[in-house]
Amino acid sequence: MRLALIGIVSSLCCVTYANAESVDSAYTKLNFENGCVWAKSNSAEEASMGGSAVCAGYSFNGNSWPVYFAEGDIRQFVSFGNIANTNALAGGFSEWNGVNTTIEWRLKNGKPFATILRWFIDTVNPDTGSADKKHQGNVLVISKVAQKNNPYSCVIGYVDARANKDANVMARQVADTHGALFVCGVHEARFFGKRGEYSGTPRELAEDQRRN
Repeated sequence: MRLALIGIVSSLCCVTYANAESVDSAYTKLNFENGCVWAKSNSAEEASMGGSAVCAGYSFNGNSWPVYFAEGDIRQFVSFGNIANTNALAGGFSEWNGVNTTIEWRLKNGKPFATILRWFIDTVNPDTGSADKKHQGNVLVISKVAQKNNPYSCVIGYVDARANKDANVMARQVADTHGALFVCGVHEARFFGKRGEYSGTPRELAEDQRRN
C-alpha cells in the first residue's frame, strides 16, 4: 500500500517541557503493518530474513520527516528525517535487538531536531549461553533528525534505562543540549550517565573503536 507521509500522524500528541528554549516533545507510533511502505523482496526466503521500509514519521506545516527502518539477522536499524543515503541507516547493536514502537521527537518551533527511541538488547545469560528477559538490555537511543539542507541522521548518544533512574529526563537533556550542534561523521556518540552490564554493544561505538 502507498504511504502518505503528509499530514499529522493520527497517533501524534504533544507535550511541552518548560525550558529556556521552549523545546517541545511530540510522539508518533511505528506501525509496521499499515504505516510503512516495504521494499519489494526478491524471494520469500529473502523476505523472511528481514527487509527495509519507509514509515510515517512526524509532519508539521506541510513538511514531513519520515522514518527509515531496516531489519536483518534479528537486528534493526533506524534513521530519521530527510536522509541522503537510504541504504546506510544509523543505530543498531551488535547483539540481537529490537526497537520500541513509540518515537519521541524533540522540537523547536515545531521542527524536529532529535529523536529518542527505546531499544531492547538480547544480552546473553552467561550461565545458559542464551538471551533471556532477566538479562535484556533497555537503552534509550538519541538520534539526530536529517533535514533537507543537512541530510544526515546519526546517533548522538545513549542512556542506559536499566542503570539510570531518570533515563527519560536524561535522554531529553542529551537531545536538547547536543542535538542541534551534533555533526554526523565528525562528533562521536557516547553513553551519558551510568552504563550497566546489559547495555549491549552499539554499532556506532564499535565503528569508532575500529577507526581509532
